[in-house]
Amino acid sequence: MKQFAELIRTLDGTNKTNLKVKALSNYFTEAPNQDKVWSIAILSHRRPPRPVNTTLLRTWAAELANIPLWLFEESYHIVGDLAETIALIVPADGQSTGKSLTQFLEEMIWLKKQTDGDKKEYLLKNWRNLDYYGRFVFTKLITGGFRIGVSQKLMTRALSKATGIDEDILAYKLMGNWDPKTISFQQLVLEENQRDYLSKPYPFYLAYAVENDVSHLGPVSEWSMEHKWDGIRAQVIIRNNELFVWSRGEELVTDKYPEYQSLVGIIPNGTVLDGEILPYPNGQIGTFNDLQTRIGRKNISKSLLEKTPVILKVYDLLEWKGKDIRGLTYLERRQLLEKLYDTVSNTTPLFLSQRIQCTSWDEVANERDTSREKKSEGLMLKRNDSPYQVGRKKGDWWKWKVDPLTIDAVLTYAMRGHGRRSNLFTDYTFALWNQDQDGNRELVTFAKAYSGLTDAEFRQVDAWIKKNTLERFGPVRSVTPFHVFEIAFEGIAPSKRHKSGVATRFPRILRWRKDKKIEEANTLSDLKKLIV
Repeated sequence: MKQFAELIRTLDGTNKTNLKVKALSNYFTEAPNQDKVWSIAILSHRRPPRPVNTTLLRTWAAELANIPLWLFEESYHIVGDLAETIALIVPADGQSTGKSLTQFLEEMIWLKKQTDGDKKEYLLKNWRNLDYYGRFVFTKLITGGFRIGVSQKLMTRALSKATGIDEDILAYKLMGNWDPKTISFQQLVLEENQRDYLSKPYPFYLAYAVENDVSHLGPVSEWSMEHKWDGIRAQVIIRNNELFVWSRGEELVTDKYPEYQSLVGIIPNGTVLDGEILPYPNGQIGTFNDLQTRIGRKNISKSLLEKTPVILKVYDLLEWKGKDIRGLTYLERRQLLEKLYDTVSNTTPLFLSQRIQCTSWDEVANERDTSREKKSEGLMLKRNDSPYQVGRKKGDWWKWKVDPLTIDAVLTYAMRGHGRRSNLFTDYTFALWNQDQDGNRELVTFAKAYSGLTDAEFRQVDAWIKKNTLERFGPVRSVTPFHVFEIAFEGIAPSKRHKSGVATRFPRILRWRKDKKIEEANTLSDLKKLIV
């Protein structure tokens, strides 16, 4: 554990990629093998379930520190991170522990089924016996919220440096549904096991956003266009008469989309499709809000299947007849995909994403302008001779999204941020005007946003909030309606879960409208007119 905590201290103390890779590589060279497995699991979001809820953690930490709970809560809101707050306030008794990372994680798995009394005794003992960074890492593992600025790609690069195994091969090995409790480092990283590859997806190829005028990409004849669909990116795998569905987040979601089982026996074994899971209510593409009714459900009922069926909008073929064909060009893979699609019945949930060819970049721009009416987010631009690569690479695949929808809204609530902004009010709630039947106007909240302003602007708004607070609700403050901000978002849909009656997708602050008074802010009616 001490070794892992030291690694986290090093990673947490630098923003330099090379230093992070060096620290991780050294760790993967020197740490015990089972600790390496758990470290890979933690850094690739395969943490064990949280054994203790945060309410109990806060209560027990305040008790051990001998401070009232309200003071702990105020400290927490200032620090912005629960594990860091506990690490700072809990007194240590000077002892130490020689337990490994693996031992701690095995104990945490055991702890989940124990009584609250046993949990408390375990936590107090370990908080006392660990130094500051040990307590910080220990509590992070307990809470399950382990974000330290290390991507899986960066972790894979370091592991490649430590083992000599190619990064792309490692990325493939680490995909899938492996369990750190039962797999060894030898099995996971070092040895080949063909049975393990039956359900494995390939690492996804990701696009960069267009940065300049698209004409800078060269002759339009070298490119193909497709619409960028607003669903869940997924790979559908058919091998050995079994079907597996993997989301881009490396989650096996086969049981969430039973519609795809009809593809077994129709699509040949040894096929891996890359596409987008899209809602398809009433025989047409729905919104992401529709898809959310399927996400996270433990049981997919018959009524839900009827109300919100899904399709797979497929746009690439990664494996064909059991052979990895990612090295073929986009056009070669596409030709094979189109031939496969021609053999599939139109009664299946498989739909082919249209490949668009244009004679000029102006024509491409015109096609992009049709995106919202086609329920897409914009266009994907794919170089015709591009292979299917691993991760986010510049050059061959670009996403050119439509301009966001915008609305002018009033700041009504604020909350402190996290990390370096934990002492500033940077998380904002915005409202729009609504008129009731009697003609009275009121502000109705519709969205939250916490990005889009400069550091200097955040500091200005924070100073104003502290002087213009109306009420406090724990960490939240209501403020005098005064400032107007232009809010941008990617999509909008009706919603029964929101007081405003609408849900916005990816809201963020576009600019601070110092030139506008709150009476000039938009209305809910204006917002609802943006629903296509």
